[in-house]
Amino acid sequence: MGNTFFRWILTLCMIYSGEGCSLVLKPSRVVVGFGEPVSVSCEATRPVRVLGWESVISAAHTQQDLSVQWKVDSLIDWIEEPICYGVFFTAPRQCEEKLNLVLYKTPDSVSIRPVNHSGPMVEGNEYQLLCEVQNIAPVQYLTLRWYKGQTEVYNHSFTELTSSSPVQVSSILMVTPTKAENGAQYRCVAELELGPEGPQPPPSVTSEPLNASVHFPPTFLDPVPAVLDLTVGAEMTLNCTATGNPTPVYSWQSSNPIPEGMGDEAALTSSSLLPGTYTCTASNTLEKKSKQFIVKAKTKGV
Repeated sequence: MGNTFFRWILTLCMIYSGEGCSLVLKPSRVVVGFGEPVSVSCEATRPVRVLGWESVISAAHTQQDLSVQWKVDSLIDWIEEPICYGVFFTAPRQCEEKLNLVLYKTPDSVSIRPVNHSGPMVEGNEYQLLCEVQNIAPVQYLTLRWYKGQTEVYNHSFTELTSSSPVQVSSILMVTPTKAENGAQYRCVAELELGPEGPQPPPSVTSEPLNASVHFPPTFLDPVPAVLDLTVGAEMTLNCTATGNPTPVYSWQSSNPIPEGMGDEAALTSSSLLPGTYTCTASNTLEKKSKQFIVKAKTKGV
């Protein structure tokens, strides 16, 4: 009854709070992890009749001292808003200070996956990557950071949300991959930026990496048609090597015979090539591309 009675006294007339209230909270802002202990002192700066804490789980009051402590061994109440109140002998006779209390919880999981897509991505197409964060609080202090390799490419904050209890949130990254990004790793990092009173560095949880497999059509290392002079009896190489994913396969066509066993190789190497046009085709599941080699008989005297 004691604490309820003193609280009732405060409701009899207007309670004064804010600047000029003769109450000091030490510390004035508290950041505490879910399930961790917390202790805050409320001190009166002038003689006080009653000094106390109004709290759901750990109310306390005193009539003798100029300070009273609010203490919890394991804080797990998401709606707890402790208020220190004082009833004084002189005006202003009542005032209160609300504790700036932040109870936080790191997420149970952070995961990343493509949206409405499976398998490799294709160069030049647009895709969505989804980062999902399970059970994090308070969400308004959360920043989701997207990384490609070691480079941050996007971040998403949730300052417009106000929930104090754990929630699930997500973020989408739009990507249009190039062949240079084949094998790149994407990660999503959930970081709680709780201010100077919070843990330093800010607590964070990182997703497992998403390894990007990017398919792209064949590209010849040297796409220009090649013109080569033939020296009879000398070994000659026609190099048709191309990059691509999946790895290109090759075929050769010519009015001249193709050296045995080399019709599906990236390069023809032979000392028995004849003058003429040789066409190489490099192909994968995306596209076929061709390149010509024109072999000319070496002019006498040159």
